[in-house]
Amino acid sequence: MVACRLADKSAVHRNGARYGCSREKQMNGRLLSLASGVLPECTPQQTAAAAIAAGYGGVGIWVEPSTWTAETAREVRQRTSDAGIVVLDVEVVWIKPGGDNPDHFRIIDAGAEIGARNVLVVSSDPDPDATAAKLDRLVDHAAPRCMRVSLEFAAFTDVKTLAAALDILARTGRAEAGLLVDPLHFARTGGVPADLSAVDASRVAYAQFCDAPAVGPSPDNTKAIIEEALDLRLLPDEGALPLDAFLDALPPMTPLSIELRSKSLRDTYPEPAERARSLLTATRAMLDRYEARRLS
Repeated sequence: MVACRLADKSAVHRNGARYGCSREKQMNGRLLSLASGVLPECTPQQTAAAAIAAGYGGVGIWVEPSTWTAETAREVRQRTSDAGIVVLDVEVVWIKPGGDNPDHFRIIDAGAEIGARNVLVVSSDPDPDATAAKLDRLVDHAAPRCMRVSLEFAAFTDVKTLAAALDILARTGRAEAGLLVDPLHFARTGGVPADLSAVDASRVAYAQFCDAPAVGPSPDNTKAIIEEALDLRLLPDEGALPLDAFLDALPPMTPLSIELRSKSLRDTYPEPAERARSLLTATRAMLDRYEARRLS
């Protein structure tokens, strides 16, 4: 396992403040956030430090309730507050059959401690009504803590498609319940940008971002689908996903969590800040090309 080196806070300090329920970071351009999955070997503190050193406006934090402590929260909150960056999300609340899992509420509490805007939720409960009921209770817990519950769909979960996710959200009857779209999962489950364009913009708090080949694993090969999601994603513009159309279909300037889980990227850039920086450079270059094409 690669040891993450912590960034020097004084070297990456920027003026900033912690955000409340009405918080909005004033930035020139779209908010780009480092997803926690880019640095799976790192602690929350190290992930935040890498995002700051690389120049992101936001960061995603993986919360493991069994190891999360008050000191973890204090250090992450201090680093992000000092640097003036947003904690865009915490993950992952994974709904499963049976009763509510107390750890799911602990993840939300941990996110609230560090000022997170969103909590990422997926579901492996095959009962849509049960999933909706659990999601409703998560919304009840998150809303007073200034957090948005965002449901993500993927082929290896029981909420497999955009339509299924929208159905679950409708069953909750809660406008606060959000939708999270990953362009890889969207493409691999048959989604096209026109489908996303029809979604109520108020459902989308943020989106994930990456690239991949045009053709993926067989839909019935769950192992290969998971391997692609965890290890085989590509840098923006290195693959063939319709990223321009994906961006066009999102609400304007939707924050992007750069969710690029890649063994190749991990092997090429073992140093966390360098990995994060290389990803940000590639993403910015793609977005610059996108904006130029859009305005031409």
